[in-house]
Amino acid sequence: MRSSTRACCATAPLSTPIWPPADWQHSLPEDSLRLPPADRPRRSPCPHPSLTLPPSLPPAPSLTWRSPLSPAPSTRPVPVTEPGHRHSGREQRRALIGTGIGNALEWYDWHVYGIFAPFFAQQFFNPDNELSALLSTLAIFAVGFAMRPIGAFVFGRLADRKGRRLAMVLSIGMGSVGSLAIGLAPTYASIGAVASLILLLARLTQGMAHGGELPSSQTYLAETAPPERRGRWTSTIYVSGACGMLIATLLGAGLAALYGTEALKAWGWRVPFVIGGLLGIYALFLRRKLTETHAFNKERTSRSAAPQRVSVLRGMWQNRAAAGRVIGLTAGFTVTYQAWTTAAPTYAIGVTKLDSTAVLLAEVVALLIFIAALPLCGSLSDRLGRRPNMLIFFLGMAVLAYPLLLLARAGGVWQLGLAMTIALLFTAMCASIAPALFAELFPTHVRTTGTGVPYAIAVALFGGTTPYLQTWLASHDAQNYFTGYNIALLLVGALVVLTGPETRAKPLE
Repeated sequence: MRSSTRACCATAPLSTPIWPPADWQHSLPEDSLRLPPADRPRRSPCPHPSLTLPPSLPPAPSLTWRSPLSPAPSTRPVPVTEPGHRHSGREQRRALIGTGIGNALEWYDWHVYGIFAPFFAQQFFNPDNELSALLSTLAIFAVGFAMRPIGAFVFGRLADRKGRRLAMVLSIGMGSVGSLAIGLAPTYASIGAVASLILLLARLTQGMAHGGELPSSQTYLAETAPPERRGRWTSTIYVSGACGMLIATLLGAGLAALYGTEALKAWGWRVPFVIGGLLGIYALFLRRKLTETHAFNKERTSRSAAPQRVSVLRGMWQNRAAAGRVIGLTAGFTVTYQAWTTAAPTYAIGVTKLDSTAVLLAEVVALLIFIAALPLCGSLSDRLGRRPNMLIFFLGMAVLAYPLLLLARAGGVWQLGLAMTIALLFTAMCASIAPALFAELFPTHVRTTGTGVPYAIAVALFGGTTPYLQTWLASHDAQNYFTGYNIALLLVGALVVLTGPETRAKPLE
């Protein structure tokens, strides 16, 4: 038969096997199975069950058949997905809980200090001048921020070399030690200026620990999250942080309502610090059960195969443009955030003498709305990209900064609460996606250090000085200067966004 004649082999040496035809191919017209003339082997009268081609011929083309009823190939763009292994649902839940609890405690400790500073300032400094004692306490608040870059470098290098989980365990343990030291410290009346030194050392310890906590946890969560939902997942960093602030605020309001201002100044200020230290020890044991991220394990495996090590400083220099973007984006964000969550309530309670319980409850309402908005803003960035969210925050707050200041200075608690709520709604647009955006700017081998060090530098220079600067300027009737300073930083952030890349769904390899 003609078909059997064509199913022959060449007499040349046999080496490259021809594929057997699939079952469905037998029913096709003969011409559809015919090889192109240039690739067709020479005919031979010797049939053979396994057909071969001479080695000199090119590989046979793939026969791809598509039914006329099959739909045409889609022209829709395929969303970028991260290659490699995805973490299981159990690993993802543990990641959310482990990072959330530790991060909430970090923000809790930091916010407790700002809220209770008016109550314990005279316990650590000369009680004869109340404003001077408050400013000294806020100065130590700023010094604690100065340790963040050191903590970010130490713990970031540890996370990039030894693993994210180890850095998270050690950072939460060190933060707990600092919190317990403040809660159990003797007062100025007992040991004089040594009390101020103990407070300073405790804040330096907390600052170093917290400098490593945020970049380690946000890198861990960004590498664990599904890439198409990374914005929503990493928004939980600020959800948990805001929950920690909310708990601190509720605790302050509850203690003030139950025991009054005098009791808080005498002993009540110790309670939240001791609680934070004990909960931190509990979070330490929770984090020990976390598994390492697959992105880091992949990087560690490749490092073992090719042991040439790139130093952290060289890695930072190679990614200096990304580090500069982190600083530019963080400066305006951290000043706005600290101004409306820490400095404004502290000034209202300590200087303008508004009712402390009412001020703290107003902040609770603002924080609840902020927490509810964060996942929505994160999901929005997963659909539209990171840049629209950032531009809404930077340009919106630059326009509203001065009107919100006028509203907050109207003299009532509800005006202050409304101003805080509006400011935090805009801040949620940035806070929800900052961890994802920062992680997407750096490669795996320097991701924790790359996000942590520039972020900590910006927070130390701008965020840490905000409560002191705003309180000092407001006490000298120069609040407008602070608002202008804030607007300038917001405009710098908008410029960074406009000149930067879109990083949504970028694979974290």
